Amino acid sequence: MKRFFLWMVGVWAACGAGRAQLTLEDCYHAARENYPLVRQFELIERTQSFTLENASKGYVPQLSVSGKATYQSDVTKLPYSIPGIASDMDKDQYQLMLELDQTIWDGGAIRNKKEDIRAQSDVQKQQLEVNLYALNDRVNQLFFGILLIDAQLDQNASLQAQLTRNYAQVKACMQHGVANQADLDAVQVEQLNARQTESELRANRKAYVEVLGLLTGKKDIESERLVNPEDVQAETTVNNRPELDLYALQRKLIDVQEKGLTVRYMPKFSLFAQGAYSDPGLNMLKGGFKAYYIAGLRLSWNISDFYTRKNDKQLLDANREDLDAQEATFLLNNRMETVQYGREVEKLNQLMLNDDELIRLRTNIRQSAETKVNNGTLTVTEMLREVTSEDQAKQTKALHEIQRLQALYNIKYTMNH
Repeated sequence: MKRFFLWMVGVWAACGAGRAQLTLEDCYHAARENYPLVRQFELIERTQSFTLENASKGYVPQLSVSGKATYQSDVTKLPYSIPGIASDMDKDQYQLMLELDQTIWDGGAIRNKKEDIRAQSDVQKQQLEVNLYALNDRVNQLFFGILLIDAQLDQNASLQAQLTRNYAQVKACMQHGVANQADLDAVQVEQLNARQTESELRANRKAYVEVLGLLTGKKDIESERLVNPEDVQAETTVNNRPELDLYALQRKLIDVQEKGLTVRYMPKFSLFAQGAYSDPGLNMLKGGFKAYYIAGLRLSWNISDFYTRKNDKQLLDANREDLDAQEATFLLNNRMETVQYGREVEKLNQLMLNDDELIRLRTNIRQSAETKVNNGTLTVTEMLREVTSEDQAKQTKALHEIQRLQALYNIKYTMNH
């Protein structure tokens, strides 16, 4: 029988060793790759490429076609007549024009537009990074929740094994007349309670696993063994959160927009050529359809932007101040969370110093109680109380270990290390 038991233990260990292992870093990576939002990176890149290409076409000669047909109430008339020239024009006039315009200098408008496009794309991509980084916190909650349930299941298995031994002990005591059926029933009640606890834990674990599976896209987490993460150094001095990069890129976008205010009130020069077919032609005093062309240098200068520049700049300054307030608030909240988690780690470190000693003492008390039951000097109910107390001490230790790990990784998440 002993050989069979050892063989079963070996088979169980071999099966456990053969199970696929899933680490916290694996879950981080899988959650990011599986999250639908990650596909927006490609869309942002494509949009930026198309928009930059369109902006660059501002340097390409611009071709336009226009036409008009008009009737006017009066026309220019000569006070005298000249042979071969009509004394007045027709009141109905027609024109079809083709115009070619080539920008020579636009005051930096196209260059500024390209910078604005790139800056906006950078802000959009960094906002995605912030949203995707938030997945790590959700992964932490689920992953450590499963680890805690696994630790409770392990302890529950140990408790059930202990109660099985107690059942055999009480049954033997009945044969010697130092226990009765009620004592055996009391052990069975504790066994049923332990099985119910196991069922509840397994149901909770299944719920956690299903949610983690949806988040990571992994469908076989139930068959994988979650690996306890290693201790990490609780770095609290350097903050690498993606939100800080987002604030920096938003400030850069505002700088580009501020440059655009200067560009808006700069004069613009271009070459143009017009070809037209109209009635009348350039010679208004000679009727009939004629073809003609005009070419030259054009200056355009919209001075109305001077009126709004001051207010527009103040709006951008207000946006900068708003960003400063957002960043300061974020850093303050970030710092408070870090301090809170740091104190949690310190508290758990202190509590864990006593866990092993409490377990040792509770184990001694439980073993002593079992001996007293064999001698008939202690009731089975009292012994079961000590068994439960020992189990509670072991569960508390497992809880403290997982809570400490989670607090360390919460600091890691809060500071992005």
